[in-house]
Amino acid sequence: MACENSSLCSVNVIVKQLRELENAPAEGIKVFINEDNISSVEAELVGPADTPFHGGVFKLRLILPSDYPSSAPKGFFLTKVFHPNVKQESGEICVNTLKKDWLPSHGLRHVLMVIRCLLIEPFPESALNEEAAKLMLEDYGEYFRRAKMFTGVHAKDMRITQVSKDEFVSNSVAFQASLNSTKNDKKLDKKKSLRRL
Repeated sequence: MACENSSLCSVNVIVKQLRELENAPAEGIKVFINEDNISSVEAELVGPADTPFHGGVFKLRLILPSDYPSSAPKGFFLTKVFHPNVKQESGEICVNTLKKDWLPSHGLRHVLMVIRCLLIEPFPESALNEEAAKLMLEDYGEYFRRAKMFTGVHAKDMRITQVSKDEFVSNSVAFQASLNSTKNDKKLDKKKSLRRL
């Protein structure tokens, strides 16, 4: 039976797809559900291995139209990224899945997986960042270096940072204890030396 209220149908489809992503997340993708506004979907993508984005976590937003899934969502990186298919100023993502190749059957899981794959294999032919596209085609080493630098500055994985911070604190405490122990040993040696005199 066809749904008579298209906006209600759209909401039901979005909720179903979000719940599926929450219950069975796609690899390297975490979705955050905003129950106050489900047409604005936020997600985090873990930078894939063997790319300049490895070690970073990238926040992005999908804006779903009122007639979703009949029309494609718009995608934006919220984290700054140096990438041929991402507009530097706005974070807008250019990928055919969100434009001419859109099919209502794609769904949010497919869209997010395609965007993560874009981090692995950019398409400089349909560039929104001309500088990144030109570098990628003419000097891949420099493109990789620049993209990696952006990742290090803007997409730092806070989970990694937290582990490092915890290790630093733990090591600092151990070092301080060792230092105190050494000082105490020196004081005892000094007292023993004075007694001998």
